[in-house]
Amino acid sequence: MCRQCMGHGPVYQARRHSARCPSECPAKRLLQLATTKKQASKFSFTFQRHYPANSCLLPLCSLYGAAITTVEGVGTTKTKLHPIQERLAKCYGSQCGFCTPGMVMSMYSLLRNHPEPTMAQIVASLDGRQMRSGLCKPEEFQPRDPSQDYIFPPELMRMAKEAKGKSLIFKGEKTTWISPGSLQELLELKARYPSAPLVVGNTSVGLDRKLLGIYYPLFLHPARIPDLHVASVEDNGIIIGAATHLAQLRDFLLNIIPEFPTEKTKIYHTLLKQLRTLAGEQIRCLASLGGHIASRASVWDLNPVLAAGRSILNLASIDGARQIPLNDEFLARVPEADLSPAEVIVSVFIPFSEEDEFVSAFRQAERQKNALSIANSAMKVLFHPGTDVIMDLAILYGGIGSTTVSARKTCQQLIGRNWNDQMLEEACRLILEEIILPPSAPGGKVEYRRTLLVSFFFRFYLEVRQGLKSMYPSMYPDLPAEYASALGDFNDKPPQGMQIYQVSEPPQDPVGRPIMHQSGIKHATGEAVFVDDIAPADGQLYMAVVTSTRAHAKILSIDVSEALEEPGVVAVVTADDIPGTNGDGKEKVFAEDEVIYIGHIICGVVAETYECAKRATGKVKVEYQDLELILTIEEAIEHNSFLTKEKKIEKGNVEKAFLTVEKIIEGEIHIGGQEHFYLETNSVFVIPRKEDNEMDIYVSTQDASKVQELVASVLNAQSNRIMCHTKRVGGAFGGKITKPSFFSAAAAVAANKTGRPVRFILERVDDMLIHGGRHPLLGKYKVGFMNDGKIKAVDLLFYINGGCTLDESELVIEYVVLKSSNAYDIPNFRSRGWACKTNLPSNTAFRGFGFPQAALCAETWVTAVADHLGLPHDKVREMNMYKSVTKTPFKQEIDPRNLVVCWEECLKISDYYNRQKAAEEFNRQNSWKKKGLAIIPMKFSVGFNSTFYHQAAALVHIYLDGSVLVSSGGIELGQGILTKMLQVASHELKIPMSYIHPYERTTVTVPNAIVTAGSVGSELNGKAVQNACQILRKRLEPIIKNNPEGKWEDWIKTAFEESISLSATGYFKGYFTNMDWDKGEGHAYPYFVFGAACSEVEIDCLTGAHKNIRTDIVMDACFSINPGIDIGQIEGGFIQGLGLYTMEEIKFSPEGQQYTLGPDTYKIPAVCDVPEQFRIYLLPNSRNPMAIYSSKGMGEAGVFLSSSVFFAIRDAVAAVRKERGFSDPFILDSPLNCERIRMACADRFTEMNTGIGGMFIQNYISLR
Repeated sequence: MCRQCMGHGPVYQARRHSARCPSECPAKRLLQLATTKKQASKFSFTFQRHYPANSCLLPLCSLYGAAITTVEGVGTTKTKLHPIQERLAKCYGSQCGFCTPGMVMSMYSLLRNHPEPTMAQIVASLDGRQMRSGLCKPEEFQPRDPSQDYIFPPELMRMAKEAKGKSLIFKGEKTTWISPGSLQELLELKARYPSAPLVVGNTSVGLDRKLLGIYYPLFLHPARIPDLHVASVEDNGIIIGAATHLAQLRDFLLNIIPEFPTEKTKIYHTLLKQLRTLAGEQIRCLASLGGHIASRASVWDLNPVLAAGRSILNLASIDGARQIPLNDEFLARVPEADLSPAEVIVSVFIPFSEEDEFVSAFRQAERQKNALSIANSAMKVLFHPGTDVIMDLAILYGGIGSTTVSARKTCQQLIGRNWNDQMLEEACRLILEEIILPPSAPGGKVEYRRTLLVSFFFRFYLEVRQGLKSMYPSMYPDLPAEYASALGDFNDKPPQGMQIYQVSEPPQDPVGRPIMHQSGIKHATGEAVFVDDIAPADGQLYMAVVTSTRAHAKILSIDVSEALEEPGVVAVVTADDIPGTNGDGKEKVFAEDEVIYIGHIICGVVAETYECAKRATGKVKVEYQDLELILTIEEAIEHNSFLTKEKKIEKGNVEKAFLTVEKIIEGEIHIGGQEHFYLETNSVFVIPRKEDNEMDIYVSTQDASKVQELVASVLNAQSNRIMCHTKRVGGAFGGKITKPSFFSAAAAVAANKTGRPVRFILERVDDMLIHGGRHPLLGKYKVGFMNDGKIKAVDLLFYINGGCTLDESELVIEYVVLKSSNAYDIPNFRSRGWACKTNLPSNTAFRGFGFPQAALCAETWVTAVADHLGLPHDKVREMNMYKSVTKTPFKQEIDPRNLVVCWEECLKISDYYNRQKAAEEFNRQNSWKKKGLAIIPMKFSVGFNSTFYHQAAALVHIYLDGSVLVSSGGIELGQGILTKMLQVASHELKIPMSYIHPYERTTVTVPNAIVTAGSVGSELNGKAVQNACQILRKRLEPIIKNNPEGKWEDWIKTAFEESISLSATGYFKGYFTNMDWDKGEGHAYPYFVFGAACSEVEIDCLTGAHKNIRTDIVMDACFSINPGIDIGQIEGGFIQGLGLYTMEEIKFSPEGQQYTLGPDTYKIPAVCDVPEQFRIYLLPNSRNPMAIYSSKGMGEAGVFLSSSVFFAIRDAVAAVRKERGFSDPFILDSPLNCERIRMACADRFTEMNTGIGGMFIQNYISLR
């Protein structure tokens, strides 16, 4: 099982082979019979199937007879690269590289099945995966070589023949796995073991074991039974075997639908629609139709469709066969309509649709694809022939209760009614009366889900109206024009990218050119080594932790006796085992007397296997005495619970200015937090050495020196005995600055106690439970302005939720305050902020470091001013922007001329004004879908407000063969820092990059290095590498002068013979920065990054869904060291910001328990969220005298620019509200997800649930 991602782990490609010849296959035989009778189908499941699969969903026993190809089998650097791997690496498709093998395997499986795939197939293969645009031209690559692909092993073919019809039994210590060879045998086993689960794809049972800890002593694996794989066309419908995978069902439907009249295949079209968005391709290739039906989860999308379509389940047991309807009673588990414990689903009969029948299905999820539905529905109506009189009606909803529910009473009352507007009004009323969703319903979003009930029906009503008009043109009127846009989903297109940038001359100089990521090929081949890829050490133990189940409580007792009795457990480590200091004075490694949040680490269990350690954590007994809870910012303010003192900056005289302005408004905005969701969870591997108390720590961190310092303190050892190593990190985004040192310290205590190596790899759920994320923010504003839109005074109050310890909250609130004006030059400006202390996980550094929250607040009050005056938003923004050299509110000089250039260039390349007119015209013609457009400026402050944070060191060796080894204090997080170090060294030493190799970040070669963060890691460490290389080059100058025609190798040999040192330490003291908070002024940052972004979206007013149509970004990157990598950072930051502002939401219970743990409940953007047109433009002919080679740091600036999507959505919502008569200005909180969008699009359906205007609208207060 994959412990990394729970459903998003390594992806393999599996191939299966059947021992039967085509004539022996029951599925094929049934298809042949159907073809003989109806000549309607030529489809058959292939006997050798290639499919991608997540390792975490593949029980080992299920792979008997399968050939597994991992990414290493596709191609390696030692054999031959596959074209997919080469393209992905050379087109900058890999950054941290942790998820790259999964991308490779998804595409490889697609090509094995479809050598010439369509664009739709390509997009489907990447469903649920992140993606960004490439920079390379196709003609640069060699074509695919089919001979490179493996054949199916003949040995497995022989095994398949031998195992035909035989049972396979695998016995473990506690579990038995039986794979019967025939249906009869399965029925006998089911009669003997009625509670044994049937496992085909393991997508349900596997998660039950993982998430709920459900234990099964016996599994039945019926995947080898031919009767469960039928796929036949009958006289009145189709029969699909229960073990048919969902991807196979999709392919089968795609094959047969064209062979039948449209009126017969309506139900099949509806199933296909749901299958396109259900899960990702890896899941669809594993999950079975029978499992989907039998598990009957409320949010499963196919079950309501099958029930509405009057499907029949063919059941079998040892007592015989029978049929039951797959209806609402079955889905609700009504005993009289359910399976008996000894029965199994053999197949599903799905009838043809009738001529006067209409079937539709709907769903809405947090993400368009590969996300569980918030609510789904299937609806079917059958009319008396040639009329619109309802003869039969079915309305089913999922996601509303614990099971799929039916509006059966509503349907009964509507039978005999005409399909008209009066029926619609009555139906909506009846549905809301029948389908009850109490305010405390699990999953929340009650008003939204109730609104979806009637919104879905309204869309169905219109679809049927349109269908009736199509069938009987003369009998029914045309659909009113204002309703036409309520029909249909978005017209999705695959994303396309464009990048425009300058490159350096001459071409042989690597600096300023798009050089492939140094580890890109290794990412794509799976050869890049992350912490958990390190081979086990002798005597290695595994660690799992016991965490608090209370948010704030005293620890009365900890009983570990039962855990120690668990076979395989070696020790339990607590605070009592720490020989030195427990923590850093602000936070503890292990809780002692008190726990202060749910997830607080109390102790660790170390055992011979991870499974044993994890199991034993459940046997540690902790007694608590609950204490008072504080969870929200509002509660913290009420209880005066703060982590920091007030931070304040002020410019001008705010109070006096408010007396002179013509208008004043006040308002507030809430901005939610965000999980880092790095693909590599926190990971540490500690290996104690056998002498001198030395210890090697391999850790995924942004700050190896911090790890070294804390571990030494905890072990009461000198730092020179603790050696930290970080080769690369599988994503960090600020989340691996502070916490890895505590995880490392915990593992080090365990290693110190046992004297054995300890591997501590957090599971995804534990990582999200223990670790905080981006700070939620409450921003309050008071703005004074003139009637022309000129803002004269702004007064801001900020509160961030810091969680239970200080962590990085003081820096974050400082940055919030300092950056709160964004790109606007306000003559009278005051900003104050506090970090609140609550009983939640400590929130920490996150890409952007407070700026994405503070700047969103700034754009909100600028937007509020424009709305209040009825002025165009872009004009008010431009009017108040910095334009000439001046000073910031904290008295630092700023030259904003490139800000103006970025703004004007963005207006130009985005064709803003023409597209704005086109969007307005679209909105006039469409009532239920609206477009919005927004352009946003950005002034981003790079770096830190203390000089010592900007220092850097490097060590460069030249060996006698001329090769060079570069070691710096920077850590490769995916941002390409090592690639840039190679470019710097190559440029300074004037040798090819192929001569140079980067060494891992280790405290052995570079001590006391500063954290890799703040967008400045590359330039600071680049300065240090530059310094070292210049020292070496200067030493070599006399030799080069004496032999100018010599080779590099000759010069190095001569230098050695002349006793010239070929090793140099480079150092950069850092940029001068300072901030005096007593005065509220200083030179807080080394320089600014300017940019602008324009985004266009389309929203669905009935569901709240939105589509990102186009984004244009102009960035003042100055002279980019590596445009390929920098553009990737801009794109990646933008997509991460897209999640922050439109999708990602962290939720807690009133007791402080986090609900959103894992990828099933917390959704980050995927391929389907990338703008259809994504264009990046790096401003040419721009220079930054502060940084190396006149470059600028691009790691974080892109995050905020995705707020252009937020305000484009808001623009679309404003168009809806204006059309519907709501003229009051309004504020929308972040994330602006489908729920908030829908409820802001006030209409009669929201009014039925919440009152006009919805519950997610704040009207700001006008004071003048």
